Amino acid sequence: MSKEYLLSSLGLSRATISRKEKDATMLSKDESERVLGVETLIGMVQTMVEQSGDPSGFDAARWVSNWLSKPLPALAGATPASYMDTFEGQKLVAELLSMSQSGAYA
Repeated sequence: MSKEYLLSSLGLSRATISRKEKDATMLSKDESERVLGVETLIGMVQTMVEQSGDPSGFDAARWVSNWLSKPLPALAGATPASYMDTFEGQKLVAELLSMSQSGAYA
């Protein structure tokens, strides 16, 4: 996933992030929580794979980036990435991942 697509999905502007990098300032609490939400999803997927079989060679971050950008019927054809800019949206995406492990997701 490109940095621009990720930032856009998280509702963060490239200019803001560049300025914060240049000034060595921290993200706001809200911005940090959105970024950590992606990390949480990657951790969820890694755990799911480890519980389901052999994780050798599996790249959870790459899988999540691909999955986030694909339209899902459960989201009326929207991409999971389009929900990543709010805490509620990230919670919904995490629930979809959990349901997919149990087979409840179609």
